[in-house]
Amino acid sequence: MPKYYEDLEVGDKFITPRRTITEADIVAFSGISGDYNALHTDEVFALETEFGGRIAHGPLGLVIATGLSNRTGLFDGSTIAFLEMQWKFTAPIYPGDTVHLEMTVAEMRPTSKVGRGILVRQMNLINQKGHLVQTGRFITLIRMRDVGAG
Repeated sequence: MPKYYEDLEVGDKFITPRRTITEADIVAFSGISGDYNALHTDEVFALETEFGGRIAHGPLGLVIATGLSNRTGLFDGSTIAFLEMQWKFTAPIYPGDTVHLEMTVAEMRPTSKVGRGILVRQMNLINQKGHLVQTGRFITLIRMRDVGAG
């Protein structure tokens, strides 16, 4: 059952299922994005970098974060639109890393249109070692259950 604006409060925290970043993910993302940078596709080259091996594309982590958010089902049917995001890449994601997303409601405000609100979620992508690898905010337009609210 989806969460609507009225079902949420600032400070609410949700943790997603985990997901392992695979070789197939990196190869597929290279093909979709056209980004074949050696840091992602050439192990011999990447071994000589400060990362000590290949890493996943930064935007791949962001895309996986959106997917993990959707896997919760929390906003299926209540989200109207993804409006904006702010995102930082804080540490590399390596092939084989397992990540999960910790989402916290950071801000909420009704809009001028009846039945809608703005939801700002702090999103922290965490690896299997407990390290923050990416972080940011997703700003979405969400439905109110009570269409007379706002």
